[in-house]
Amino acid sequence: MSLKTDVESGIKDAMRAKDQDTLRALRAIKSLILLEEETKGGATGELTADDELKLLTKAAKQRRESADIYKSQNRPDLLEKEEAELAIIEQFLPKQLTEDEVKAKLQDIITRVGASSPADMGKVMGVATKELAGQADGRVVSTLVKSLLA
Repeated sequence: MSLKTDVESGIKDAMRAKDQDTLRALRAIKSLILLEEETKGGATGELTADDELKLLTKAAKQRRESADIYKSQNRPDLLEKEEAELAIIEQFLPKQLTEDEVKAKLQDIITRVGASSPADMGKVMGVATKELAGQADGRVVSTLVKSLLA
């Protein structure tokens, strides 16, 4: 089943349950999906699984950044809304890897590409971003690659 179908089903369930936080988050996801389908050049009207993953990752990142801002500005009312939406978006994302799991996968990637110095960071990051897409935050991956190649 596609993400769009899952989201539409979730919207119906949230409307029946009168769950405003879930409804708001799912409508935001649906809006992103529709926007992406319509604006994608030469699109067939369908998003690939990779496109869906990128869309959800971007939405989750936006919610995290907004939550950080609201936390620093002492706005618990807005912070609560962002965190609720983030929790719903994360239900559609693959399970996030722990830092140790990411480190182990990066060690394997470093060995495979034959990286040995910080100058090889680009090679490692190219492979890592593809293999760890949606499973780990890019900043965390970048920081770990730097420390492993240092």
